[in-house]
Amino acid sequence: MVMRHPGNTGGASWSMEDIPYHTLAHDKVRDDERLFYILASASFIEITSDLYSHNLVELFRLDEEVAEWLERYWEAEELLHGAALKRYVQTAWPDFDWETAYRAFLADYVPFCTLDQLAATRALEMAARCVVETGTATFYRMLSEVSPDPVLKRLAAEISADEVRHYKHFYRYFLRYQAVERPSRGAVMRTLWSRAAEVESEDAFYAFKALFAARNPGTAFRRSDYDAYRDSVVQLARHRFPHGMAVKMLLKPLGLNAMVGRAMLPAITSVTRLFMRLYAERA
Repeated sequence: MVMRHPGNTGGASWSMEDIPYHTLAHDKVRDDERLFYILASASFIEITSDLYSHNLVELFRLDEEVAEWLERYWEAEELLHGAALKRYVQTAWPDFDWETAYRAFLADYVPFCTLDQLAATRALEMAARCVVETGTATFYRMLSEVSPDPVLKRLAAEISADEVRHYKHFYRYFLRYQAVERPSRGAVMRTLWSRAAEVESEDAFYAFKALFAARNPGTAFRRSDYDAYRDSVVQLARHRFPHGMAVKMLLKPLGLNAMVGRAMLPAITSVTRLFMRLYAERA
């Protein structure tokens, strides 16, 4: 079913039925272990979005508009992304036991998904969400551009477009709460930097750990296995990550004029390089 939302909510204009999984170019992806880990990890994380969504809804429960959008639309679309990626993984690597590996991931990850992860205020949490949506939008854009398979290229482009739209909603809500709470620009900058710097995220680590165990039965998992994978994805992203897009999206919550914005570009560009690491792991 295609999700089209009333009013100003926007909405995904695609469904899983629109993705031609039956035309997937198996010969271009089946032997690509790095791509398998990227997509399977992404499917685990996206399909678990309801846990994080529930925490956000709790934080914004007194704001009916925000809570409704989060629960009815944002969560539904994130779950759509997870289900679509899951189907891609199961189509491209049909021998992989997705369900068993996912249960192992959940057992490790659920204890870390708590309200304590959220920012100190509602305005700052909306700024933090802008960071996360920037990261996902830019990483899926890159993935679409580098994909050797037209089906994955289409799927990643659809997800990236959704994440850009989500960013616009979070930015609009950030402006609403900024007007009430009036956080300093320094507090916003620290929030942007802090969220972008969370490169050792538990979800990415435990997703890879579960996948490694499933792909290498009888082999003990070592932290160095994860580090090697992460470094290989960073190498993939090094020359194709859309830094310009990330810089533009990150500057908006800071509300800088053109001159100050240009002066801040080196620092913001450094943050986008952290994205390349963070979303190389999470994406």
